[in-house]
Amino acid sequence: MIKKLNVLREILKKFSLITIVSFLLSFISGCNSVVDKDKEQSQFSFGTDSLSLEQEYQLESTEPRFNNVTEATLFEHVIAMARDLSELEYRPLHESIPTGLVGLDYEQYRSIRFRPEAALWRDESLFEVQLFHPGFIYRESVQIHLLEEEKVEALLFDKNLFRYEGTAVSVADMVTPKLGYAGFRLHYPLNDSSVMDEVVVFLGASYFRLLGQGHVYGLSSRGLAIDVGLDSVEEFPIFREFWLVKPKPDETKMTFYALLDSPSVVGAYRFELKPGLNTVLDVDANLYARTDVSKIGIAPLSSMFLYGQNRMPMFDDFRPEIHDSDGLLMYTSTDEWIWRPLSNGPGVKVTSLRDNTPHGFGLLQRDRSFDNYLDLETNYHRRPSEWVAIGDGDWGSGGVELLTFSTDSEFTDNIATYWVPDKPFKAGEVRNYKYHLISFDSRLEIHTLAHVERTRIGWDALPGENDPPPNSQRRFIVDFKGGNLKVPSTLSLVDGVLKTSTGQVSDLVVQPLPDNKGWRASFRLVPTGHQPAEMSLYLALEDQRLSETWSYIWYPTRVQ
Repeated sequence: MIKKLNVLREILKKFSLITIVSFLLSFISGCNSVVDKDKEQSQFSFGTDSLSLEQEYQLESTEPRFNNVTEATLFEHVIAMARDLSELEYRPLHESIPTGLVGLDYEQYRSIRFRPEAALWRDESLFEVQLFHPGFIYRESVQIHLLEEEKVEALLFDKNLFRYEGTAVSVADMVTPKLGYAGFRLHYPLNDSSVMDEVVVFLGASYFRLLGQGHVYGLSSRGLAIDVGLDSVEEFPIFREFWLVKPKPDETKMTFYALLDSPSVVGAYRFELKPGLNTVLDVDANLYARTDVSKIGIAPLSSMFLYGQNRMPMFDDFRPEIHDSDGLLMYTSTDEWIWRPLSNGPGVKVTSLRDNTPHGFGLLQRDRSFDNYLDLETNYHRRPSEWVAIGDGDWGSGGVELLTFSTDSEFTDNIATYWVPDKPFKAGEVRNYKYHLISFDSRLEIHTLAHVERTRIGWDALPGENDPPPNSQRRFIVDFKGGNLKVPSTLSLVDGVLKTSTGQVSDLVVQPLPDNKGWRASFRLVPTGHQPAEMSLYLALEDQRLSETWSYIWYPTRVQ
C-alpha cells in the first residue's frame, strides 16, 4: 500500500501550474522492471507509412531529405525541417489515439508493461531504448525514427513490445502500427556493469529527466518555456519527432535529435548523452519564431519545495524536510557564485538574477543526509542536482528567473528556473543556444569557495524578555562551510559583507563553528512595513572573497 501511495505521489505532483503534464515515471520504472523469461525477444517493426509531422502539416513528401544521411548531416536536415515548418501556420497534432486509450484510468494504464527483453539494440550496444505506450494522459503520439547504416526509418508501433495485463487486456485490440509512441527512455550500465539502468527519459510535451550515478528521479528539464510567469496562459511546446542514432557497440555516448513545435516557436535540437558519475547531456537548440514571443525561457528546470530547515509554512509531518531541490545556484560572468535558498511562497513570486551570458545556473539538492528527510520511500536525499553550463550562442543580457508559488502538497512542482533574454524574440527571427546539462550530487568541481550549509530564521527576541521587539524583527543565521574557509589565527580578520534592499540590518556577528565545521554569520533585520527585503551576504578575509554569496528575499507578511 505504501508503494502504491508513492506511485500516486509521483503522478499527482506533476499536475501543477508549472508542469501541467504528468509523467508517471516512478511507477513506470517499477512496472517495466519485470522480465517475462518465457517470451522470446520481440522484433521491432519498421517502415515509412506512419503519420509524420510533414504529413500532419500536409507538406510535400520529405522522404528524399532523409535519404543517404549520416550522423554528421542528419542535424542539417532536422534544422531545414524546422525552418520550413516555422514559415507555416501552426497546426496542432490531432488527438490520433483511439478513444478507448484516452479513457484508460490509472490502474489500466499501469497494467500495460513494456517488455524489457524487447528493448531496442539489446545486446548490440551499451545503450538500450524502451518505449512508452500512448493512452491515459498521454494523448498525443510522437514519431520516433532510427538512423542505422546511413538510413532513416520510422519506428512503427508494435503491440508485441508490451504486455497487456488485467483490465488492460482489451487495449491490445485498439492499437495499430500507425499509433506511434508516447515517449522513450534510454538505459545504460550506469551503476552496475551488469544492470541496464535508466539514464534519461523523454515523456510529455518537451519534458525530460536526467540521472547520474546513485540518483532517483526528482527535478525535470524542458526543451523550452514560453510565456512562463506571465498573467497570460503559458504555452507548452512539444517534442513532436525524434531521431535516434544507433551507437557503436562499445560507444559510451549517444546522439539523438528532436523537432519541437508550438504556436509560437519551432525548434531543432541535437542531444549528446554521456552517462556517468555526473551524467552530461549536451544540448544544441536552434529556435525559429513563428510569431512575436512575449517571453522565452531557455534551459528551463522545474522542481518541488514544500518545506526545509525553517519549516515555513508549518506542516504537521514527521519528516524534517520535504523537497526535490533546496536552492538555486548561479555562476555569473564576473565569477561570482550566488546561492538563493528556495521557499514555499508566499503567493506567486518571480525574481531575476541579472547578468550578461553567465557561466551557468541550476537547481541543487544540496542537503543529502537521510537524517534530514527520514523518508524511506521517496529518497529525497538521492534526488539529483542539475546544472546548466552555458556555452556558445545568442545568450547576451538577461536574467536567471526564479518562479515560486505556494503549495500545500509535495505532489506539486512549485519551483521553476530558466534564462530569460532581454532581447525580444520576433517573428521570423532565428536563435541558437548551446548548453550542457549536468546531473550531480551537491557540489560542482569548479565551485571551490565555501558554500552555504544552512539558513535559519527566527524571532529576534530573548527568552522571557519583558518588552520584546515586534514579531517582524527577525534574526538570521547563515552557516558557511568548505572551500578555503579555515580558522585563522586572528578571528577579527574574517568579516561579513551584508546588504539589504529595504529595512535595516544590524548586529552582524561572524564567528567560527565548533570543531572547525565552518563559520556562522548572524544578524538582525528590521523590515520596513510589509516591503520585501532582498539581502546578500558573503564572507571575506581582507580583500579575498571566501564564500559564495547568500541571496535571500524576506517577506515580512510570512509572520504577520
